[in-house]
Amino acid sequence: MKGQQNIKRSFEIAAAGGHNVILIGPPGAGKSMLAKRLPTILPPMSMEEALETTKIHSVAGKMGKKIGLVTERPFRKPHHTISDVALVGGGGYPQPGEISLAHNGVLFLDELPEYKRTVLEVMRQPLEDRNVTISRAKFTVDYPAGFMLIAAMNPCPCGYYNHPDKACVCGSGVVQKYLNRISGPLLDRIDLHVEVVPISYDELTYASATEGSKEIRERVIEARLLQKLRFEKSEGVYSNAQMSSKDLERFCVLSDDSKQVLKNAMDRLGLSARAYDRILKVSRTIADLEKSEQIAVTHISEAIQFRSLDRTGWAG
Repeated sequence: MKGQQNIKRSFEIAAAGGHNVILIGPPGAGKSMLAKRLPTILPPMSMEEALETTKIHSVAGKMGKKIGLVTERPFRKPHHTISDVALVGGGGYPQPGEISLAHNGVLFLDELPEYKRTVLEVMRQPLEDRNVTISRAKFTVDYPAGFMLIAAMNPCPCGYYNHPDKACVCGSGVVQKYLNRISGPLLDRIDLHVEVVPISYDELTYASATEGSKEIRERVIEARLLQKLRFEKSEGVYSNAQMSSKDLERFCVLSDDSKQVLKNAMDRLGLSARAYDRILKVSRTIADLEKSEQIAVTHISEAIQFRSLDRTGWAG
């Protein structure tokens, strides 16, 4: 059950702080199902968010005749054959792409390594700036793109690397080559790397009282309220994932022990400065969920654990 609890915890952290997530695991482990359940624990949209989302969907012609206001967070799931233009937007008269249609919601990319390299790379700037600029000869259009990215992938072409029961049939170096389809700069922009383990028969048939989405969502809403108060003077910042460098210096003050833990992790894993910032943001969210003003060593340690793909030798 430990693996499933870890997955549930990661989704709670992601929803509470607006963080990006990559799920990695074998076929049939439930990656797609988990991604589709994420909107059920996200906080309700504010009126400002609802108006922003409605404007984008209206421009794109996605509004039904009977829909006056989009009140549910978008969940967009483009196929891996999508083009660059369809993802980021464009055309003769630039229209919003999938990343803008997912604004204030979730963009789910299943089978991430199957997307064209150029498609994945064009997401790097929107993930950082939370908007996309489309330029034409006579004018320039800015569309917001403040979405949560949820990506899912198999660990290797056959899908069974690190599987507890089935043997991986991929040759030497094939696993690393498969993972290399996703660039380091893109992985740096994903806060949580979550390994999804297959569920055994005993776990499927084990009858126990489990925590539902309602209880998790209540904790997420409480954490978001703390962040709303924290960033009330920071324009355009509504969650921990959106913090700037100045916000990190102000709201993510670490003790000497926490600094040492993070330094050791950076030296051991060879983390970039961007990964360092991501760990601080996730640890701030973990502290918020526990209603702690200070970021403790345990919060930093838990945030570091969610950087699976940064570990040296993970793919052999």
